[in-house]
Amino acid sequence: MTNREFYTAVVNGTITEEMVEHAKAAILKLDETNEKRKNKPSKTAVANEPILAQITATLTAEPTIASDIATACGISTQKASALLRQLVNSGVAVQSEVKLPKKGTVKAYAIVANEPCEA
Repeated sequence: MTNREFYTAVVNGTITEEMVEHAKAAILKLDETNEKRKNKPSKTAVANEPILAQITATLTAEPTIASDIATACGISTQKASALLRQLVNSGVAVQSEVKLPKKGTVKAYAIVANEPCEA
């Protein structure tokens, strides 16, 4: 059954067993395509991986503002802020607020300290 035949039958209101099978196959194909797309990183995510690694290497236990991290990594402050939020969401970094003279309260980021486990 072609899609044209399927849609024509739907418009006419005649549903057959062949139509049901065609619809099930189409849904299965959509699910497979969506699963492949979901598991594949976007071009931007692939391009950001080395920048994320550089930001992670730049972060210390001392809170640092996004503009300082951006300068150290050679990227814009906006890009640094977006990538730092990703690191916070993934648990690699933590966000806090610091007061700066003539700027007020701004967000600062630090690396998550891994504490040794006691046995």
